[in-house]
Amino acid sequence: MASLRWILVDLQPVLLLLLLAVISNSNVSATGEVLFQVQHKFAGQRPSLNDLKAHDIRRHQRILYGVDLPLGGDGKATGTGLYYTKLGIGSPPKDYYVHVDTGSDIFWVNCIECKGCPKKSGLGVKLRLYDPSSSSSGNVISCDQEFCTANFEGPTCTNTLRCEYILTYGDGSSTAGYFVRDNVQYDRVSGNLSTASASSSVVFGCGVQQTGNLDDSGVALDGIIGFGQAKTSMISQMALSGSVTKIFAHCLDGNKGGGIFAMGNVVQPQVKRTPIVPNEQHYNVNLEAIEVGKDTLQLPKGVLGSASGKETIIDSGTTLAYLPDEVYQPLITKILANHGDLDVRTVEEHFQCFEYNASVDEDFPIVSLNFEGSLKLVVYPHDYLFKLEGNAYCIGWQSSGTQSKDVKDMTLLGDLVLTNKLVVYDLVNQEIGWTEYDCSSTIGLQDEQSKAIYRVGAHNLTPSGGYSQESTRSTTITLILLLISVIIHIFNYSL
Repeated sequence: MASLRWILVDLQPVLLLLLLAVISNSNVSATGEVLFQVQHKFAGQRPSLNDLKAHDIRRHQRILYGVDLPLGGDGKATGTGLYYTKLGIGSPPKDYYVHVDTGSDIFWVNCIECKGCPKKSGLGVKLRLYDPSSSSSGNVISCDQEFCTANFEGPTCTNTLRCEYILTYGDGSSTAGYFVRDNVQYDRVSGNLSTASASSSVVFGCGVQQTGNLDDSGVALDGIIGFGQAKTSMISQMALSGSVTKIFAHCLDGNKGGGIFAMGNVVQPQVKRTPIVPNEQHYNVNLEAIEVGKDTLQLPKGVLGSASGKETIIDSGTTLAYLPDEVYQPLITKILANHGDLDVRTVEEHFQCFEYNASVDEDFPIVSLNFEGSLKLVVYPHDYLFKLEGNAYCIGWQSSGTQSKDVKDMTLLGDLVLTNKLVVYDLVNQEIGWTEYDCSSTIGLQDEQSKAIYRVGAHNLTPSGGYSQESTRSTTITLILLLISVIIHIFNYSL
C-alpha cells in the first residue's frame, strides 16, 4: 500500500491536468479564423408551403426597401434569414441567438427597454434581452462618436445624444433602437479540428421597438447578424480592426439543417469564382445563360446579363429560387417537356406539384446556371423538386412575378440552389465562388499570421460562447476513459 500511495502522489500533477482537461477541455487563447455553427430555422419541422413562400415574400420586400435612418443613412436591411447561430455578447458573456443574413448590413439584438419584443420562440431557443448596463464592456454610442459621424449624416443627431436608427421594411414591420459597443464572443480556429474562445469589440444595434413580423414569436430570435458589404456590418468592423480577413464562407447542410459559417480564408477546397457586380447593395453577380440538360434555354434578349441591369442576387436568407417570368416559363416548360402525362396541380396558390413514383434524378434534367467567368452552378432534380409528402413533388423554381412589383424582374437564388455547396464571399477581391461539397465533412482555413492550414468540420464547429453538448460529452468521455486507464495502470504496477 505504501508503494501505491507513493505512485499516486508522484502522478498527482498528471491526474490534475487530466481532470482540468475534463472540466474545461478547450479554454485556451489562440489566433485563427472565426467560425460559427449555424442551425436551420425549420430544422426538425415540416413548414407548410405557404410558410416558405410567406418568408420569401417578406424578405424580398425588405431587400428592395432602403433603411429609414433619421440620421440620413443609406444602407439597406433584408429580412430574417433561415439560418441562425449563437453568439456570446457582453462581459461576462451571455448567449444570444441571431439570424445569419448575408444580405443585411446591421447587426442588432433586442434590448432591455423593449416592451413588445417576443419573450418566447417557437424555435425552441431561449430568448433574452440585452442590457448594456449589465456588461462591464458595454457602452452606448453617441452622435459625436466616429462610428456615427463616419457612417451616418443628419441634423437630428447632435452632440452627446444616442446614435439611433430606424429600419423600416416593405411589409410594414420595423425595428428601432440605438447603437452600442460591446464585446462579441465567438469561436476561433486554434488548430486542426479545434477551436478556442475569442472576442472582438463590435458596434451593433440595441433594439427597443419591434413591429410586424419581427415580433412573431413563432420564429422569433434575439436579432439579426448582417454580413453585407457596408462598413457597419460585423465582418467589415472586424476586418478594419485586423481581427479577420474580409472573406467569409458558408456551407449549408441541406440534409441535417445546420452547417458551417466561417470568417477567414478558405483554401481547401478551392473554388472557382465570378466577379461581384460593383456598386450594388447586395451580392449581385452576372448570370449569362441557363442550360436544361444539354440544351441552352432560348431567352429574350436583355433578360439576363449585366447590360440589362438585371443581375442575379445570391442570398442565403431566401428559401427558394426566383426568376423573371420571361425565364421562369420557358424553364418550367423545358423541365417538363418529356412528362406530358403528368397531372400538375397548383398547391397553396403558388406551387406546381405532381405525383411521381420513379427516380426524379434519373428522369428529370439537370439545370445549370452559367455565370460570368465560366462559373457554373449545377442544380439537380432532387434540389429543385422537393418532396411534399409521399410521392408528391413540388417545383422549387418560382416566378418573381408573384412577388412585389419591385422584384418581379429580378433573379434571387436562395437555399434551393445554395445548400450542399461551399460558397465563398471574397470581399477583398470582390468575388464570389462555390463548389459542390459535403457540408458535414471538413474544410481548410488558412491562418493569416502563421499561414498554417487548419482542418475544421461542421461537427466540431460549435455555437459561439460554448461547445455543443455532443462535442463536450464526447471529449469528456474520452478523457474519463484515459483517467481510468491511468488508475488501472497504477494499480497493476503496485501489485
